[in-house]
Amino acid sequence: MPRIVPKPAEDASSPLILLRRIRDVMASPDSPQERLNAIVKVIAQEMRCDVCSVYMLRAGDVLELFANVGLNPSSVHLTRLNVGEGLVGDIAATAAPLNLADAQHHPKFAYRPETGEEKYHAFVGVPILQSSKVVGVLVVQDKQEKTFSSDQIEVLQTVAMVLSELNQSGKLVSRTELREGSSTTLYSQHMVGMKFAPGIARGIAIMHRKRIDVKISVADDPGHELERLQMGLNGLQDSIDALIKQAELEGGEEQRDIMEAYQMFAHDKGWINQIVEGINNGLTAESAVRKAQDEMAVRMSEVQSEYIRDRLHDLEDVSNRLIQQLSGEHRSVNPGELPARFILVARELGPAELLEYGRRKLKGLILEDGAATSHIVIIARAMDIPVVGKIAGAVGLIQSGDPVIVDGDNGEVYIRPGEDIERTFAEHIRASRARNEAYAAQHDLPPVTKDGERLSLNINAGLFVDVKHLHANDVDGIGLYRTELPYLISSTMPDVKSQSKVYGKILRQAGDKRVIFRTFDIGGDKQLPYFPIDGEENPALGWRATRIGLDRPAILRRQFRALIHAASDRTLNVMLPFITQVYELDEARKLLNMELERAKQEGMTLPRKVRVGTMIEVPAILWQLPALLKRVDFISIGSNDLLQFLFACDRGSQRVSDRYDVLAPEVLHIIRNIATECNKVGVEAGFCGEMARKPLEAMALIGAGLRSLSVPPSGLGPVKAMIRSLNAKSITAYVDELIASPERSVRHQLEEYAREHKIVL
Repeated sequence: MPRIVPKPAEDASSPLILLRRIRDVMASPDSPQERLNAIVKVIAQEMRCDVCSVYMLRAGDVLELFANVGLNPSSVHLTRLNVGEGLVGDIAATAAPLNLADAQHHPKFAYRPETGEEKYHAFVGVPILQSSKVVGVLVVQDKQEKTFSSDQIEVLQTVAMVLSELNQSGKLVSRTELREGSSTTLYSQHMVGMKFAPGIARGIAIMHRKRIDVKISVADDPGHELERLQMGLNGLQDSIDALIKQAELEGGEEQRDIMEAYQMFAHDKGWINQIVEGINNGLTAESAVRKAQDEMAVRMSEVQSEYIRDRLHDLEDVSNRLIQQLSGEHRSVNPGELPARFILVARELGPAELLEYGRRKLKGLILEDGAATSHIVIIARAMDIPVVGKIAGAVGLIQSGDPVIVDGDNGEVYIRPGEDIERTFAEHIRASRARNEAYAAQHDLPPVTKDGERLSLNINAGLFVDVKHLHANDVDGIGLYRTELPYLISSTMPDVKSQSKVYGKILRQAGDKRVIFRTFDIGGDKQLPYFPIDGEENPALGWRATRIGLDRPAILRRQFRALIHAASDRTLNVMLPFITQVYELDEARKLLNMELERAKQEGMTLPRKVRVGTMIEVPAILWQLPALLKRVDFISIGSNDLLQFLFACDRGSQRVSDRYDVLAPEVLHIIRNIATECNKVGVEAGFCGEMARKPLEAMALIGAGLRSLSVPPSGLGPVKAMIRSLNAKSITAYVDELIASPERSVRHQLEEYAREHKIVL
């Protein structure tokens, strides 16, 4: 093979010498600014030029002169150019070098008198790139009119790459320096994903660590590797046990239950046997773990289920933690090294990894992948952390140290936001705090309208942490308790005892307040690894909820049995989801009656009273409403499914999910008809969909005739404040007028009504 001889630069020193001198400067104990000042001097000397300048992009679209030799020293941190403005701004905008013999005659030249650069003619500038984004510009100038050679430009690009790496590490220019100063929003980015957990948070981005590389794949001594594997598994168990204890202290039973389900991966014999097989075939323990992980990932990825993909994330987390134990390359989070307020950014994340970050400094979470039903989202909700998922390319677009805003209420992320956006969200957060303080001051006031109507205000719950809100005097009970959690966090179908324990604890915490248990709504977007449902093109319209319960009655009977056990000598409220035709309710009630008779025969103490209701979420049942209402004690409208079926609009599709407004006249018309029919026969009509948590939408629901609302705990304060400022008879009359409107939406009219009548929204 012939030896490759490097081509010498025509009019510049070797880049190797230049880079060595820069390395020596960076090794000095000087401040970042002093080191940057020294670097531009070194570049000018080695390039044999009169001027060298470094412009850095602040947190927006402003390029600021950070260091210089040859220009007026007072221009440093004074001279600024917008991206696209002047020669430097043009380089930043195009991310391409610019080489000019006489810069002042170029049409893009922007004269800055404070620099004193009018005596310099030759100009060459290259972008400083970081993750394919421009973060600065490196410029060299000279008094002579000349063009720089391609070799000299290549030297500058090499130096710019080194400056970029140093900048990323924070050694070149302090992050504090770059966060100061004004900017606009040209280089900020706004991305839209999916709403996983509500809330708004601001903070500094921290990238979640990547998986550890396996450096040695082949082993000479399988026996030794098996011993190492056993030691690694022991260490893995200890670390998970510690996290389970932490979960108990910080988050209660959901976090503990999720971590115990997660722990089952570490005990899984099939997984461990795969690793042992790999070791016996000559792999190192680390390589055998990675092989088992990758093979499992291939198999699980063939299942078209977000829930299964989430379990894959759990498996990857466990595998990575075992490799950490084996390699000794522990990457545990050091809380002392984290910013006071940070936003975690990850492609995917396991529940143990999330818990390692703690809850004191972690303010928000951004995921490239994930699902609203994933373990980490359940834990994040319990920790009151906003989460936005499905942000494509987040890991590549966001860098550690970037300021980020997470808007979990709207599923939006702002990366490197400009000052105007920062101000807007800061004001929003301040206003939100002020509103929360005002809501807290009205904590014990009842939800009574100005004209004296007492409405029933309830909460939607699915976590133990939600139940604490029941103790407020203004909350009548739980209008929707989602019973899916024991199914979602378990690796096997939960038995009667485990379900009864959960339901019993909820009832004890609720005391005398009502709890409506919705029977399991599995299937659809809530797939279970031990109960796969494959081959459905549209799972939302497929085999799910009560359909599964009727086709697999043993599962539904087991849940009924658990509820009956838990509600001993109490009132039991059972609500069946996804009822499409009346006969489905009749069949489900037969199963419930069978379990009640069984409990009676076994000598159990039965519930004092059993009340049965249904969700109204499939449009077909609207045409059987009179027959349905003869058979139920209450109904609850579930707007999430009802509206997506009504409009044939997939709520998970970013393209069409916002195409139709929930405040369309036809929606209010349907709700008015349901409320009217229920009032005729004395059946309570409630509303438990997402729509009810927003004050304007809740106002419209009251106007449509509903007097019982169930909202997420975070919606209690805003909705009650609206109720207490509302005249129920007046809004009812106004909605009567709006129902006949041919408009696409009546949102604007309702907003105008609220303003005119000083209704608190």
